[in-house]
Amino acid sequence: IGTVGVTGNALVMYAFFCNKKLQTPPNFFIMNLAVSDFLMAITQSPIFFINSLYKGWIFGEAGCKIYAFCGAWFGIASMINLLTISIDRYIVITKPLQAIQWTSKKRTCIYIALVWLYSLAWSLAPLLGWSSYIPEGLMTSCTWDYMTSTPANKSYTLMLCCFVFFVPLGIISYCYLCMFLAIRHTSRDVEKLGSQRRKSAIIQQQSIKTEWKLAKIAFVVIIVFVLSWSPYACVTLIAWAGYGSILDPYSKTVPAVIAKASAIYNPFIYAIIHSKYRNTLAEKVPCLHFLS
Repeated sequence: IGTVGVTGNALVMYAFFCNKKLQTPPNFFIMNLAVSDFLMAITQSPIFFINSLYKGWIFGEAGCKIYAFCGAWFGIASMINLLTISIDRYIVITKPLQAIQWTSKKRTCIYIALVWLYSLAWSLAPLLGWSSYIPEGLMTSCTWDYMTSTPANKSYTLMLCCFVFFVPLGIISYCYLCMFLAIRHTSRDVEKLGSQRRKSAIIQQQSIKTEWKLAKIAFVVIIVFVLSWSPYACVTLIAWAGYGSILDPYSKTVPAVIAKASAIYNPFIYAIIHSKYRNTLAEKVPCLHFLS
């Protein structure tokens, strides 16, 4: 997971850096997602691997807090970044006039900064006394304390699940439903128009379909991300509900590994669906020439 996550996301960053045609405001969000996934893979997997060799946590209390803080920060950043991508696609497709202001490079950079600050706030909370970071499962990794039933731990677990997973997921679902309905509506309108007005309407429809292509890539990324993190969310909510005793060490560790593996999928998704990204890699990296 670590090797593929670091290499794959480094290739995504390299492709976007090399090809200026890829350096558009919507693609800044994809680049930002690659950065958070890269940092997740490089900070989590090597430590997890070393601890697994020793069959326990060997980096002390401070190491545990740093490890868990990084996992939380980069994991939350990825989820909120997916939310931002969905809102971006929603505005571009359903409100094209407002999208002119929304999609400027300066505003995009501000939104990316807000993603990192929002994620940082949730990650810092356990270090400041709202819950805490402790070893989990097989004691080879650390996370926030969702097992100990205290008001601070229970409130943090509930709020984190709501405002970092379920609420963003609800907004993402709403955005994609509106996008689908808007495209369907536009297609029907074009069919009803006369031949004179149809030409300009078809141009508008083609523009929307181009934006929809990027939205479809984002949709696949979101589905994979949600499937990766859902088992972990379920485990934490089982413990929150007071049934932590039924969870054995493996049932806590395996969902954590599946969640951290979310960092490896996106480069493969882009390689399969995103033609410009695929062709850039084929051109710049000799051993990946087959991608073209």
